[in-house]
Amino acid sequence: MTAEVPFTDVYVDDTIVDRVGEVMRSTRYVKGPELEAFEREFTEECGVEHAVGVSSGTAALLLSLEAAGVGGSEDEQVFVPGNTFFATASPVLALDATPVFVDVDPETYTMDPADLEEKVAAAGNPSAVMPVHIYGAMADMNAITDVADDYDLVVVEDACQAHFAERDGHVAGTAGDAGAFSFYPSKNMTVGGDGGMLVTDRDDVAESARRLRNHGRDGDGVHRALGLNYRLDEVKAVVGREQLRQVRDWNDARVSAAAHYDDCLADVDEVVTPAVPENATHVYHLYVVQVPPADRDALRGYLEDAGVQTGVHYETPAHRHPAVLERVGESSLPVTENLYDRILSLPMHPRLTPGDVSHVCDAVASYFEEGGRGA
Repeated sequence: MTAEVPFTDVYVDDTIVDRVGEVMRSTRYVKGPELEAFEREFTEECGVEHAVGVSSGTAALLLSLEAAGVGGSEDEQVFVPGNTFFATASPVLALDATPVFVDVDPETYTMDPADLEEKVAAAGNPSAVMPVHIYGAMADMNAITDVADDYDLVVVEDACQAHFAERDGHVAGTAGDAGAFSFYPSKNMTVGGDGGMLVTDRDDVAESARRLRNHGRDGDGVHRALGLNYRLDEVKAVVGREQLRQVRDWNDARVSAAAHYDDCLADVDEVVTPAVPENATHVYHLYVVQVPPADRDALRGYLEDAGVQTGVHYETPAHRHPAVLERVGESSLPVTENLYDRILSLPMHPRLTPGDVSHVCDAVASYFEEGGRGA
């Protein structure tokens, strides 16, 4: 049946369409004023010195590492959580370093600082740590940067799902050496396709990243490094500028929808709703609940029959993909592996109405009231 409550909703208004038309008519498609303005406005929103627009969130992660001097040897170890999309680990592998997988906090689903410290202490050549601000919630950056400081690690934040989330006074992406954002269409803000942004307070990282995104070339046209084409074009930059003006309001709408979910699901004992530390703000890129493992897939089918789209983020932990296993072998992450049988993403976007949320929650409650199909 046609979904009554779609999983996500990409918003494009007439202003964005008109602005794209202006850029198309200008015939200035790359390395122009729209990208410069988008970068400048993004720095102001994040409170950082530099923003570098790139072709994707994955490119932002890769260039953040490379610009900070990470990579080049399989002996070099970069610490990443298992509970993340493959694109957190793939840049590490692409730079010929070795990912070391870290377990997560069972409540926030973000990197566990205690497990990080234990694994860094046992490592032979620790180089960097890449905490992921997963689903819209920041990792515990105070604890993670304490470990990084003790072992002289580069810190690159994967903020691809957490535009302007905060924790302990930090804005996502600004607590480490560099932060990476994604503008993929389902994210809290988009650029009308793939796109990303690297942010940093380090002049050297920004300078290197700008060079590397443009074939390793400096302003004088000389290629001083081996770079590729990771540029963000003018059309996407103008879409990003318009979306940036609205993303905080959209985040507020997501928070309101999440609060309604929390209230509606509070009496469904089988469902665990997202936890948010008192000193943090969650921007709910995804609204991820836990349900009993025997019920997860059956509940998805039940919700589909009720016109509710759902997702699982992610069906395979990052450390279990064949492309990782053939390089680093098996990793044991008991908390992450336990979550992957339980997590379920419910619809989340700024245009969810209270009626939409109530419909989803009523269907979830009905499933368990009927005894569940996995019982």
